[in-house]
Amino acid sequence: MRLLLLALVTAVAVAAPVTAQPATDLTGGTGTLLVGGYPNRVFVVDEATEQVVADITMTLDGPPSNMALSEDSTRLYMRDRTFEQIEVMDVATRRTIDTLTLSEGQTKVRIRNFRAAPDHGSIILLTDTATKQLDRFEIAPPALVQVDLATHDVVRKIPWPDGFVSGGYSGVNLLFSPDGGLLYLFGDEIVALETDTFEEVERWALSQPDEGGVGQFTFGFNYDRNEAPGFYSGLFRVRDEVQNRSLMGVARINLAERDVDFYTLGPSEPVGSFALAPGGQKAYALLSEIGHYEMWTFDLVGRRLARRETIEGRPRMGLATSTNGQILYIHQAGNTIDLHEAATYRYLRTITLPGDMSQFFVVPGPGAR
Repeated sequence: MRLLLLALVTAVAVAAPVTAQPATDLTGGTGTLLVGGYPNRVFVVDEATEQVVADITMTLDGPPSNMALSEDSTRLYMRDRTFEQIEVMDVATRRTIDTLTLSEGQTKVRIRNFRAAPDHGSIILLTDTATKQLDRFEIAPPALVQVDLATHDVVRKIPWPDGFVSGGYSGVNLLFSPDGGLLYLFGDEIVALETDTFEEVERWALSQPDEGGVGQFTFGFNYDRNEAPGFYSGLFRVRDEVQNRSLMGVARINLAERDVDFYTLGPSEPVGSFALAPGGQKAYALLSEIGHYEMWTFDLVGRRLARRETIEGRPRMGLATSTNGQILYIHQAGNTIDLHEAATYRYLRTITLPGDMSQFFVVPGPGAR
């Protein structure tokens, strides 16, 4: 595993002047915005026209509390607010094609995280189970289970890797390799399980870098549709024990090569909502403090913070890039999506939805990966 720690960068490069296009000429592309909404809806927004073209009522109990797009962008998997039900929507027809729950009678099985296999044949659920008895609740330890999506049968219970826990089981992220042959568990370490018997084949102790004087390496990566297959990128924090300070930077994991490349950018700041631009050469993030909000641009090729500016924000914000990379969507919370020009951060306009949102997804248009 190759670990690259660059020197602290305290100055932000001055962005080259950008000629602003008329706001009306800028559109996000030819994709679709899928927005989970209250009370149990999915709003479908055409990216080119920025119009709500469908308002779909789901069978979920409450709004989607988690949404995951399949690897081929054909299916949307959603979990309800009770954490007990998964609903599957066909993206093309915008219809529910399946619902799944493992709860039965007095036994409640809550789904803390999930990831469907690339071939749609099965789904991996991270669960905890509570059974109500007359005088007590029997609590089972968290478990990984593989469920057949055609029959809803539990195919197997996957043994939890020895010593693998990260900030509570619900903080563990799941990701399949592009060919579906490996299941990766992301926590303080990365554990790879082959998907025939789900035995552990690799483990990377990323939380403990090789360099002396550097503390625990902490990160929380989420799948990004703009990421190349087999890669995983995100912000990380690390403690500089020598200088007694926290640093932040960008890390990129090459799963196939078992390689991690990371570099620091400066002191740790309250930055989140890391979002890759199409092509993976840039990324964006939001800094959010009480009464102060900033937009950041990372130059991933030059390994630097290319731009940061104060913007008009709101207390809760999520960030996503448009399918053509020209527009940044600021969503959460409420019923509005603010559009900003990616090159200049200039506010363009607002999309108003028929109801408040809970989750947000950008689906590429025809022909896109």
